Amino acid sequence: MAATKSGPGLIVVYTGNGKGKTTAALGLAFRAVGRSRRVFMVQFIKGSQTTGETETAKRLAPDLEIVPMGIGFVPTPAAKRHPKHIAAVQQAWELGVQKAASGDFDVVIFDEINNALSYGMLDPNLVLEFLKHKPEQLDVVLTGRDAPAEIIELADLVTEMREIKHPYQKGLAAREGIDF
Repeated sequence: MAATKSGPGLIVVYTGNGKGKTTAALGLAFRAVGRSRRVFMVQFIKGSQTTGETETAKRLAPDLEIVPMGIGFVPTPAAKRHPKHIAAVQQAWELGVQKAASGDFDVVIFDEINNALSYGMLDPNLVLEFLKHKPEQLDVVLTGRDAPAEIIELADLVTEMREIKHPYQKGLAAREGIDF
């Protein structure tokens, strides 16, 4: 099949328990920016901690914009019901939809939205309706563990990351520039 410069936007899902979902989305973003496309990423769970991706986005602005809106990782079942986490997820959702509808971006990435959905912090029907009625040329990427079956069914491309081996199993901590 020959490559094309245009066509309908795709729905891409990176899910699974393995490392690399956000990294895959950033690889797609990096490619898109290299082809003069504008990319917006909203992060649903990650908080205000400085990361390699947010520092890179500053260098690639205005073509790549990343906005972390979470208040940090959700460590316990009780935290999933915490009003501050839920409010942050709702605000991230609203911002992502607003950016998608603005026409200013070619790709919108909803980073860790699948986590928020599986935690019950966001109504999956809202996401499904958005995806079914997204702007035609817009590419949408959804990352995070436990993607809902309905979103997997609707998506054009789904990749599952499966953990086989991880440095944490050896007691190694996350490393700056590699893990964040």
